[in-house]
Parts: sequence; structure tokens; C-alpha cells
Amino acid sequence: MKWWKKIALSGAGLFFLVLGEGTRECRGFRMTHYHPERSNQHPNGPTNENRIVFLSDLHNRVYGSQNDILLEKIRKARPGLILIGGDMLIGKKNASPEHALDFIRRLPEIAPVYYALGNHEQRLKSQVEKYGDVLYYYRKKLTAAGIHFLENESADVTLSGRKIRITGLALPLDTYTHKASHGFCSRGRGGFRPAWDTRKASVTGRDIRKLAGPADKSRYQILLAHNPAYVPAYKEWGANLVLCGHLHGGVLRIPGWRGVVTPQATLFPKYSGEMTVEDGTTVVVSKGLGTHTVNLRVFNPAEVVVLHI
Repeated sequence: MKWWKKIALSGAGLFFLVLGEGTRECRGFRMTHYHPERSNQHPNGPTNENRIVFLSDLHNRVYGSQNDILLEKIRKARPGLILIGGDMLIGKKNASPEHALDFIRRLPEIAPVYYALGNHEQRLKSQVEKYGDVLYYYRKKLTAAGIHFLENESADVTLSGRKIRITGLALPLDTYTHKASHGFCSRGRGGFRPAWDTRKASVTGRDIRKLAGPADKSRYQILLAHNPAYVPAYKEWGANLVLCGHLHGGVLRIPGWRGVVTPQATLFPKYSGEMTVEDGTTVVVSKGLGTHTVNLRVFNPAEVVVLHI
């Protein structure tokens, strides 16, 4: 066989292998355990009374009938809190929120639930003329079911005697784009105003304080911040624990290293689906539970994150 035929066959074989693995991984999820205060990671963490389940980027995915498989796994984790980092639905025209709605409103049966917005929720909110009142309906139903939305707001909770403050950060939609026509600009007393150029939007700790108030130094401060692109700002703000999502694990991951490409076509993002500890701040980025548009995962299984605090 000629050398070019061997290369072609090898390439085709690798393509179908990756496609098959991607299809397989999109059908299930795993439970990922992190111990933030021990600065290490345990794939099968031991029993711990102080458990927090973190969910992100479901994108209307359904595991089993009405997400019963997902609910049962969360129930077995025995969390004291359930935190949601956004993008549980899909912010597209004619995309129904019912799958996400049916799943999330059953979560308070397990533990108190706090929900911060992702870019898909922000899109629905900011473009009502295009998408209608989907987010209003969705939020109204979930609030009635006992879900606590944190949109640049904070909630104080006590978990097994531990005082915790949870802050949900809702950044402007432009901060999710590669080149924002207007981003944060903290000059002047009038708050944020458009920048003059088309540079990439930037976020600082000061910006976050203006949006969501200061961090609480007297409590264990958790920040739900959907986009991991601004980790330096989250650290500057004063979070003890930052919980992000958004990047779906980098779509394809190099085992033992990092994600390769984000759904936004950014190569090798620094944070995409791991736990890191920097300058006293722990950053956990969920690989998410679903996909949209790019329905592919390679060496990158969907996950429910369980935090042992």
C-alpha cells in the first residue's frame, strides 16, 4: 500500500475514533469531587458533611426520563447547598426552556438552590424584542419553586455552622465577546460607560464591586461567575472560591493538561475544566453538563461538581 493511502486511512480511522468517543461522552456524565481548602483533588472524595453541588451549562440536556438519572446522582451526593452557574437553558429563538425548568424546580427537594445567570440567560434578558418573555416566564416559575436567583446580589447562608456568603455575578453580555464594541470602563462617577475603541472587554475587581458590592471578608466568600476569562478580577475582588463554567471543558481536552478549543474558538484557554489555587483563591471551572451548536466532547466528559468545604 502506498504511503499516502496509509496516511489517509490512518487519518480516517482517527477521525471516526474521535467522532465515536465524542458521541459516547455526550451521552453521560460523571461526578467530580474537589476539596478546595485542601488544595488538592480527589476523584472519589470521602464522605463529608459540608458538600456543595455545583451545576453549570446544562443547555436543556436530559439524562434519563425527565433527568431522573441526574437528579438521583445529585441526591446521593447529599449536598447542603446546590449552586448553579448559568446556561442551564439555550438562548436561541424558539428554544423551549421546559427541560431545564422541569429539572431545576425539583432541586429544592434536595437542598437550597442559588442560581447565577450565564450568557444565555443574559441574552434572553437583554434581547426581549427578539426572544420574547422567555426568561421572565422561566425565572417566575423557578422562583415560585424556591430557587434563589442572584443577579449581582448576595445571600448569606450557614452550612453546618460555617458562615458563607454566595454572590452571583451578572456581567454585561459584551464581556463574553472576543472584541467588544463597548466594555467596562470604570472612569468617572457615572459608572460604566462605552470605551472609545474596539479592544477586548476587560473586567477589574473595581468593576465587580460596582456591580455586586464588596466581598465579605468575615465569611467564606463564594463567587458564582459564569465566565472564567476574568479570574484575575475575581481574585482582586476578594473571593475565597470562584465557580465558573461557560467553556464546556474546552470541547476536546488533552488528558492531564487542559482544554484545546472553546465553543468560541479560543485555543488552549488557561481555565476550562479544573481546580486551581492562586494567591489564596480557589478557582473551579466546571466542564458543564450539556452542549449546544458544537455537540462534541472528546476526553472531556460532562460533569456534576461536588465541593467538599
